[in-house]
Amino acid sequence: MGLGVGLIGSGYMGKCHALAWASVATVFPDVDRPRLVALADATPELAREQADAFGFGRGTGDWRDLISDPAVDVVSIAAPNQFHADMAVAALEAGKHVWCEKPMATSLEDAIRMRDAARRSSKTAILGYNYIQNPMIRHARNLIAEGRIGKVNHIRLEMDEDFMADPSQPFYWKSEKKSGYGVLDDFAVHPLSLLAVLHGRITSVVADMAKPYPERPTSDGARRPVENHDIAQALFRTEFGASGVLMVNRSAWGRKGRIALQIFGSKGSILYDQERMNELQIYSAEDPADLQGYRTILAAPPHVPYRQFIPAPGHGLGFNELKVIECHELLRAISGEHDAYVIDFERGLEIERTVHAAARSAVSGTWVKIEYIDLP
Repeated sequence: MGLGVGLIGSGYMGKCHALAWASVATVFPDVDRPRLVALADATPELAREQADAFGFGRGTGDWRDLISDPAVDVVSIAAPNQFHADMAVAALEAGKHVWCEKPMATSLEDAIRMRDAARRSSKTAILGYNYIQNPMIRHARNLIAEGRIGKVNHIRLEMDEDFMADPSQPFYWKSEKKSGYGVLDDFAVHPLSLLAVLHGRITSVVADMAKPYPERPTSDGARRPVENHDIAQALFRTEFGASGVLMVNRSAWGRKGRIALQIFGSKGSILYDQERMNELQIYSAEDPADLQGYRTILAAPPHVPYRQFIPAPGHGLGFNELKVIECHELLRAISGEHDAYVIDFERGLEIERTVHAAARSAVSGTWVKIEYIDLP
């Protein structure tokens, strides 16, 4: 019998989690089919409605009730950022496995508290970084490890969307200080997760943040100051000596779901764009002079685990398929199989340290060294 699942939150990412739990055993027959036990949301009425829609056995308006349910073995946390720490710690202390959406927490202290709870627990705790599950990202990792582009010396990371580009868009929780720094928590963590998989950690950073719209309208016709930042950029250095640039913007008109990577090495380069997520481009300086140029690779069955979904090349995967792969990796981790494609709370804390260092740098205007040790 499969693990019992409890889902907290039924919005955008909550639905993604529900789809993944419902599909994972169909796509990956090496795992048992999970049992969809309970769903928690802001009100009992909403929870019952969404539990019926998503196929969960019951709904509850109290997430603590879900965590205390003995039939729940693993808790999916898809609630707003500021609730992640309390929910994850409570779930781990109750003996549950945890799948928590990013960012890990809105403060470094809370992220450390989550990591410590995971250390004390015998349970698995991972974060929702599904972009690293893309077969094209896995292929890029293999190409880099094989030395196809030589020693990596420079990396450019970008993430842009335009869902906050309209200055008339009403103020909502993503612009509140309690949700975090803004685009650093909301966006930067994603390209940083890709960097963690493809290359390694950042050791120092200098950053800047911006508010394109200092105020936004409210539902009562007033205007409210925006409490965090929608644009950020940083220069960085990595533990392996590469230099890098990070640029993130959630008010970038025309960009819908862009995560752009450019990885330059001594023998070539790799390009990737999330808006064309089933393609990878590679350039090799070792090709004959008359054949040099970027080669476009289309996702295909040889790129693990593409074949689990589609037996033919070039048809492509989507966002929700990446979440199914991530769910499979969680179940493998719970069973004791660990690999590079799980961002657990230990690795997640490293990403959080980078985000908080960038925020400190934006205030001080100076380079900040990142120490991967606990703060006193």
